[in-house]
Amino acid sequence: MGLGFGDIRQLDVTDEASVAAAVAGVVADHGRLDAVINNAGAGHLGTLENETMDDVRQVMGVNFFGVLQVTKAALPHLRASGGRLITVTSVGGVVGQPFNEAYCAAKSAVEGYMESLVPVAAKVGVTVSMVEPGAVATEFVNNIGVDPAAEIAAAGPYADALDAYVTRTVGQFLSFAQTPGQVADAVLEVLTAEQPAFRIQTSAWARAFTATKLADLDGSAVVGLTGGRLD
Repeated sequence: MGLGFGDIRQLDVTDEASVAAAVAGVVADHGRLDAVINNAGAGHLGTLENETMDDVRQVMGVNFFGVLQVTKAALPHLRASGGRLITVTSVGGVVGQPFNEAYCAAKSAVEGYMESLVPVAAKVGVTVSMVEPGAVATEFVNNIGVDPAAEIAAAGPYADALDAYVTRTVGQFLSFAQTPGQVADAVLEVLTAEQPAFRIQTSAWARAFTATKLADLDGSAVVGLTGGRLD
């Protein structure tokens, strides 16, 4: 949740004062702000019946409202520079996935917000793009801080489905996970492209996965895809 900015204090995207200080510090040091990359995020494993509303609010706080808070603070400076706003979302913002309801809801909210903001921001000279990675080989999953075996044991009527989901996901992870450098290259391309696209997937796997939803007018393809993960 925190990002370092040289000698500027640690950034907490859920803290308005922290965000304001980080943005002001960059502008004070460099005289302008040309680009912002929203990359802070927090994962979550669980399903609604077995979690609290505070759990869901916390996920939304970091992954959705945190993005908005940074974006709001940066927009006046991006308008002044004709800059770029890049938000790293997830394929989970396009295709909702089982036992990731809160996380996918937050990422989906970001996608909808940014999609709505694109033409408005363009009118004042700011380019908006979203980068949609799939699995990335980082500590992101480990940082969720859950014990899958304990979660399955406590899942009650959802235990078999959660066990199937975890087993399948762990087994497939290495077959399509990207390195952090590969995702960083995609972000760099958006930063430097003359006219970057609004929505950018970072791998062939991510493009194929999101295409299932984007071409699925009645929703049956997505439900069939994700439902099969619980069998």
